[in-house]
Amino acid sequence: MNKKVSCHVITYNQKDYISNCIDSILMQRTNFPIEIVIGDDNSTDGTREIIKNYAYEYPDIIKLNLREKRGMGLPGKQNFMTTLEMCSGEYISLCEGDDYWTDPYKLQKQVDFLEANQDCNICFHRANMLEKGELRLHQMPQEFESKPFKYIELLEYFNFIMTASVVFRKPENFYLPKWFNTMLIGDMSLYKIVSGTKNIYCLPEIMSVYRIHDKGVWSGMDQMKSKKRYLEFYRSIFPVLDENEKKVVRSKVKIVKQEIARLKFPQNKFLSQIYLKYFSLKL
Repeated sequence: MNKKVSCHVITYNQKDYISNCIDSILMQRTNFPIEIVIGDDNSTDGTREIIKNYAYEYPDIIKLNLREKRGMGLPGKQNFMTTLEMCSGEYISLCEGDDYWTDPYKLQKQVDFLEANQDCNICFHRANMLEKGELRLHQMPQEFESKPFKYIELLEYFNFIMTASVVFRKPENFYLPKWFNTMLIGDMSLYKIVSGTKNIYCLPEIMSVYRIHDKGVWSGMDQMKSKKRYLEFYRSIFPVLDENEKKVVRSKVKIVKQEIARLKFPQNKFLSQIYLKYFSLKL
């Protein structure tokens, strides 16, 4: 039987978290079949043994992408891509191995919404963040709560979508174009591909948790590196944007450059201005 939803999970050395992630997917109550496609990026801490045990116990649900070599470049990028290529469902959900879902009807609610709203290709929801044992609500712009919006709004504000909250409609003849290989921010790039000209929508329910810890790619990154990564993302994705999106990105690039200059010389406005001129872009 064809699976309605492919649950895309990527993991690397997350033995303390991966069971919680998988269990939260297995608890989903749906009126359609799902598959869980787990990509392991050559873990060495016991994560691989854990997911193998799950696959043995649930052979009709779980498929494994057991990579024998850690990908070069951005950590996890090749794992993300090759695991995505294994997803056969009409819809694809995203969840990294250290995050988890909290509502057993999460997938049902999101698929029901997408089925009823053909003008929408991406559905996400509110999420909590877990740091040092405490939960707090992830913040997002209020104007996009329970209101459809386009990809350009993500560019204009920031990526306020928690990855583990996403379900998207898989495009016909879906494939990842070559330019995706160069992207430093995979989820933002993916949203450009799968949203197309259609809407993105946020459900108000809180149905997932994002863990903040030092081993996370983004949570363990300082502000300077994070902003430089966004700058490189804007530069890389610029050629595939439409004219309105390019206009937004040009404006964002100026802002990020100013922020980087201030972080470089927080106590010296003169040096900050000199660095800003030096740190120029072609956009």
